[in-house]
Amino acid sequence: MPNLASPPSAPPSAPSPLYLARHAETVFNRARRMQGNDAHTPLTRDGIAQAEAMGAALARHFRDSGEPVPQIWASPAGRTLQTAAIIAEHLDRAFFDIRPDSRLREIEVGRWTGRDYAEIISSEGEILDMEHKLFRMPIPEGEHYSDIARRLRDWLADAGTAPALVISHGITARVLRGMLVGGREFHGVPIAADLSQGSICRIDSGFERITLQGTGVSGPRAA
Repeated sequence: MPNLASPPSAPPSAPSPLYLARHAETVFNRARRMQGNDAHTPLTRDGIAQAEAMGAALARHFRDSGEPVPQIWASPAGRTLQTAAIIAEHLDRAFFDIRPDSRLREIEVGRWTGRDYAEIISSEGEILDMEHKLFRMPIPEGEHYSDIARRLRDWLADAGTAPALVISHGITARVLRGMLVGGREFHGVPIAADLSQGSICRIDSGFERITLQGTGVSGPRAA
């Protein structure tokens, strides 16, 4: 059973500033298949273009602001690493300097992994809460939102306060943003509003600003 305990309290510290990017479109997104963390889901050509736009926007930002390029972190999923690799080239950073961390991975979707959304809904009923743009809970053999908050709190404790650029996923990023800047509560966890794939936000001192509005899909169907 998913862990239904209350989420952790607000994190005592976080990277300042924290740039948080949502990975670009994948072949599974295009085909409306559930990705999770086990399926191999490379970027589409549109996804590659989105990642290029993300890298270019960040390069302009750091050049114009005079801020140094921070440490780059990423979920170990192939789609996030592929997005991160393209971004890193724009920032003149080596791919091998990117720090993968499994605590930044997407929500675990258990028995839904790799399956077509329509087929899952046909066999198990409506799985999406469209008002919140989130999955109804619990996910069979998957995670609860409080589980995501717990592992993100652990990551924040290790990341410290040094500036960071994180390439992660839609739902995971919404939980992290909810922890840092607030959000509408869902199943006991504050979760921020959805941002489309290819988006980047800058979080500092409890406030966020959209650095780039992505052109990819939004909502739980991208998970």
